[in-house]
Amino acid sequence: MVRRRLRRAGKWTAWMVVVLVVLPVTLAATALRAGYAGAAAPDATTRGRDAIWLGHAWVDGRKDDSDVAALRRRVEGTGIRDLYVHAGPLEHDGTLPPARKAYPRARWLIAAVRRELPSVRVHAWLGDRLVYEAGKRGGLRLSDAAARRAIVGSARQVLAAGFAGVHLDLEPLHSGNADYLRLLDRLGPAVHDRGAILSVAVHQIDPLPGLHTVTGTLTGHPKWISQRFFGQVARRVDQIALMSYDTALPVESLYGGYVAQQTRLALEATDGRTDLLMGLPFFHTDDVGHHASAETVRAAVRGIRLGLTREDPGRQRFGMALYVDFAATEEDWSAYGSGWGRRDRS
Repeated sequence: MVRRRLRRAGKWTAWMVVVLVVLPVTLAATALRAGYAGAAAPDATTRGRDAIWLGHAWVDGRKDDSDVAALRRRVEGTGIRDLYVHAGPLEHDGTLPPARKAYPRARWLIAAVRRELPSVRVHAWLGDRLVYEAGKRGGLRLSDAAARRAIVGSARQVLAAGFAGVHLDLEPLHSGNADYLRLLDRLGPAVHDRGAILSVAVHQIDPLPGLHTVTGTLTGHPKWISQRFFGQVARRVDQIALMSYDTALPVESLYGGYVAQQTRLALEATDGRTDLLMGLPFFHTDDVGHHASAETVRAAVRGIRLGLTREDPGRQRFGMALYVDFAATEEDWSAYGSGWGRRDRS
């Protein structure tokens, strides 16, 4: 009798695992694979609004004129219009060191790009690691009004050095963070007063409604933000870049289908007044969150084009953002150029 009950309990447990774990995962994988199928519209190609993140070496003295010439050869003829050049990080109080310490070669770079690539704009990429939990130390706290004011001051500082815009990357950004929206409400006018551009990098959108709440409850670190919050951020900036990498997905077809879904969700949430940029993984780290063999530029480009085709093929304020220059390979550049990024592509 006891053995029979144990066998019965084991069968029920197995069925519960199938129903609660295996079946949802299988359905999700099937949906992502289906999302990667089909063909993108022939005109789902660059709108000339793409961007690339560049490392700190471009403003600290490690680069010279030959590097700018090589950059020109690399991006000339592609859709790249904006360079997000790392000029931070911000201090945990929101300030930046003086220009001579933080980005001593910024004016040289801006002048060199203006000479070699006159249609390309150079933005100051600023960021920090945020800490939200009460009682913790060591991070930037957006709930501190003084820190928000300091970030606005840092934006004015980099714009005074000649940058065409401010690109803000604050992580982790939790969904619904009202202090972040307050910061953007102050930062936007300060940047626009200088005739400059405000752009931000943000997390991925909930692939299922409310998923950020579930992961936040279980892990304390919600990976996603809500589609509504994404839209609230997008309405406050000139450009919004969705970091569509570090997904932990194991194969290209799943990753490509996921990126197609993220593209659709982001297009739904972003109106035609804001440039929407979808991130490409120009890096090859292998860890729990990123499998380089799955998160390829080829899969991302195809997924983005499929998402654009299905949701809003006529959207002009749309592009791709390449992360990051110092980790990119020839294969990455080729996949971007052949799949999306040539202005002269028929």
